[in-house]
Amino acid sequence: MQKFIVGSLVLAGFNSPLQARETQADNSLNLPEMIITATRTETPKDQLAAASTVYTRADIERLQSKTLPELLRNTTGIDMAQSGYGQNTSVYMRGTNSDHVLVLIDGIKVGSATAGTTPFQFIPIDQIERVEIIKGPQSSLYGSEAIGGVIQIFTRKGSQEEKPSFSVDAGGGSYDTIKTSGTVSGKWKNSWYSLGASHFNSQGFNNREPIPGRFGFDQPDKDGYRNTGLNARLGHRFDNNAEVEAFFMRAEGKNEYDGNAQNKTKFVDQVVGTSASMDFMEDWRSTLRLGQSRDDSDQFAPDGSFTSRFNTTRWNTTWLNNFTLSDNHQLIAGTDYRVDEVDSTTPYKEKSRYDVGVFTELHSRVLDNHFVNASLRWDENEAFGDYVTGNFGWRYNSDFGISPFASFGNAFKAPTFNDLYFPNYGNANLKPEKSTSFEAGLAGDHWLQWEVRAYHTNIDNLITPVTNPVTFQFSAENIGKAQIDGIEVEISKQWLGWDGKLGLDLLSPKNRETNARLPRRAEKTLTFDLSKSFGALDVGTHILAQGDRFDDIGNKTKIAGYVTVDLRSAYHFNKNWMLSAQLNNLLDKNYQTIKTYNTADRNFFLAIHYNN
Repeated sequence: MQKFIVGSLVLAGFNSPLQARETQADNSLNLPEMIITATRTETPKDQLAAASTVYTRADIERLQSKTLPELLRNTTGIDMAQSGYGQNTSVYMRGTNSDHVLVLIDGIKVGSATAGTTPFQFIPIDQIERVEIIKGPQSSLYGSEAIGGVIQIFTRKGSQEEKPSFSVDAGGGSYDTIKTSGTVSGKWKNSWYSLGASHFNSQGFNNREPIPGRFGFDQPDKDGYRNTGLNARLGHRFDNNAEVEAFFMRAEGKNEYDGNAQNKTKFVDQVVGTSASMDFMEDWRSTLRLGQSRDDSDQFAPDGSFTSRFNTTRWNTTWLNNFTLSDNHQLIAGTDYRVDEVDSTTPYKEKSRYDVGVFTELHSRVLDNHFVNASLRWDENEAFGDYVTGNFGWRYNSDFGISPFASFGNAFKAPTFNDLYFPNYGNANLKPEKSTSFEAGLAGDHWLQWEVRAYHTNIDNLITPVTNPVTFQFSAENIGKAQIDGIEVEISKQWLGWDGKLGLDLLSPKNRETNARLPRRAEKTLTFDLSKSFGALDVGTHILAQGDRFDDIGNKTKIAGYVTVDLRSAYHFNKNWMLSAQLNNLLDKNYQTIKTYNTADRNFFLAIHYNN
């Protein structure tokens, strides 16, 4: 079957009739790219010192990403450990821990308050309109967790035309994988709406190698995954430019894995919220956002019996004010109020806590081509008290097409409920983990577009399990220290209709106490994406090369590096219908990012798409 798919890809490239299709005007490419997450308001990317990557809905469809982890792994500055569809996904941004990344969906904080991480594997990519990734410390705008950076996901908003827009996708491939989705969107007078649903089902493959020993196991079964998603959005703009909007996203399903005590999880991840904005004065716009996120998971034993429950509910309230001081100066001021609640079969000593934050940020243009961002935030956390963070960034866009930039900031991460209150482990006296970061670089736009960044981060008070020599019990303590130095390079070029993008990460993530490399981080990562359109046919390839990594803190267990090559193609029958095909891991590389956890071998996926 795989040989048939390869042949089909080749035949599609040379024997299919070419038909014209509608494309966007070229002048749209000259508009400055706007970023929201870096300043909490729309700001041109070329006025910011912060490193950012943006994926639009068009990018998601062009790259044919079936899951959110597949999309994120293409990003410079992000390393990832994952084995298969629906399996736990650890995202290491700029070498920081997987719980040092703040994740927002439509401005609402998501993730588990017990584990401290976000289940990227469960967020349905069909419900996503846009992803903004801001690398580097952002606690001065968002508070806890934003040590490595922020990932904000914007759910589908859909068409803004009077005529309703419909889209339907259906596909299947290796591991008995089936994926379907559909959306309808449009507007009526000053109101807009969007409704979408998706379903992903895969039988998967054997997730883990046999583990020998007394506590080992051997479960050579397929580890499947099922996810059903739904999203909705409704908004209205009044004649005085005031807006109200409500949004909803939900993913529900089950994933399977290998283990003695438990080997399957039923999950629900949900975000619901509403926002209202209006102009109090000509130069003052105010926005109020209310929302709730849920992260629910029930675990089950191999015999199907229930074993445990970990449910998180996060309540979010944000009041944001945008003041236009002049054409060159913009001030942001606001406050966040968040409450985390835990409902679990584990008897936590505390089951809720609050955090209130007050922040301000100034974005200024001075001396024509110099841009400055300065932000300051104060947080009061019920668990450990208050914390103050700040960030300063500068960028200069010279007349020679070269832009130097630099920034400095600090950040923190509050202890999780597991760190503080888990029975026989938690320590209620823990302090927040804290960091300081500095980065500098150059960007240019000449024959090609390029950007080079170097950064240095120190992290203190890292929460680490410590063994009591008498009782042999573990407890959480603030004893860890890390130093992370890195260089990021991005180069992109359009030439003779080919679009190419090269990304390079050179990373030195060290434990400052032992000088050992932090586990599960590769020191060298290279990505390359190349694509071109031949009339009605689109073709592309993506290459990912990573060096070795260690699976343990003592650097005794090494995992070899690897190279994967993915191919993709899409044929547009007309402006409404399209057929796409993927061939992933072309070289059939057998590799791991977590010791003993298998990854997908060579696999394919075919899909048909309709959009009116």
